[in-house]
Amino acid sequence: MPSTENQSSSAASSFSSFGRSLFGIRQEQVHSVEVSHEADSCNLELGSFQKRVTDRFHDLSVVSDDELLSIDWMQKLLNAFICCHEEFRAIMLNNKEEVSKPPLDRMTSEFIERSVKALDICNASRDGIENIRMWQKHLEIASCALGSNKRPLSEGQFRRARKALMDLALAMLDEKESGSVFSQRHRSFGRHSSSKDHSPGHARSHSWSVSRSWSAAKQLQSIANNLVPPRANDIAANSRLSVSVYTMNCVLLFVLWILVAAIPCQDRGLNLHFSVPRQFTWSTPVTLLHERILEESKKRERRNSSGLLKEIYQIEVTTRHLTDLVDSAQFPLTETYKLEVEQDLKELKLVLEAFRDGLDPLECLVREVFRKIVICRTEGLDSLGASNYTGQ
Repeated sequence: MPSTENQSSSAASSFSSFGRSLFGIRQEQVHSVEVSHEADSCNLELGSFQKRVTDRFHDLSVVSDDELLSIDWMQKLLNAFICCHEEFRAIMLNNKEEVSKPPLDRMTSEFIERSVKALDICNASRDGIENIRMWQKHLEIASCALGSNKRPLSEGQFRRARKALMDLALAMLDEKESGSVFSQRHRSFGRHSSSKDHSPGHARSHSWSVSRSWSAAKQLQSIANNLVPPRANDIAANSRLSVSVYTMNCVLLFVLWILVAAIPCQDRGLNLHFSVPRQFTWSTPVTLLHERILEESKKRERRNSSGLLKEIYQIEVTTRHLTDLVDSAQFPLTETYKLEVEQDLKELKLVLEAFRDGLDPLECLVREVFRKIVICRTEGLDSLGASNYTGQ
């Protein structure tokens, strides 16, 4: 029969074993609850991101035809992109471990590569804005020439206005014409290059940010290549993070496509196949916007436009009519004729006001998009490990 001492020792040992077992179970339960809480928090963050993307593009898609593609609307578009990009960046930083694992590492690398290509389109858009500023100067000359109330309109004022309008017409020629007068003149504005730079293979664009052989349409197509929704097993493998990466890829491509459509750019072909599965909530407003902008580009009066920006169309309409008036001027001018000139000048001044108020903020936003992309790319490379990034 075992002694009392042995019984006590055995009981103490059993109690200690039971205690360790119970403590282990509790630890596992706590860990399980923490993991479950983290998963719920992650899913909440990802779902919230999808909703905010949907809301932002819904607001952009329901505007009137007069507001769509205006400078103000373009600013709202870029602000929406910056907000989406910042939220996406936060998601990726909060999930660094997942980002470095397959298949998300591959998807993130592809997003970084697309982002690098987006930088060229940002540069080209800034070039386009600079071109619009050149047009603005010609418009201001014409407006000043014909808008003086101090003395009656004279033939000298009309000659000055006619020259400004002719220079504007040359400046607005299709950028595909590499030998345009404007592109040659622009080279004399503060920069001189060697003869090598003027050869066909080395010619530079208007503001020297991208080469003349560069094509916005080809760049967009390159960004769109192999952009497909994540598969179900990819989504399951990384707690839906792959959905966020795909969403940001689509937002990036779509915003770049609109920039190319609206702002003067080299080889602006808009025939990009853009299709988003309906299960994504943001697909409805994005598809609606895509269709509205395509319809705008197909209008007869917009087919040969240098950009779909609303103010560019207003320039084209107003200056066309004003040029006809200036060319048909007969002195002394009739009162009816003077009233027509005044009406055109009023519309011209509205466009000039939009340019003065809107071009600088628009360019600042393009620069900010550029900066955000560069920062996100650097952080993405850090998360992946630069040595694992084959794009370098």
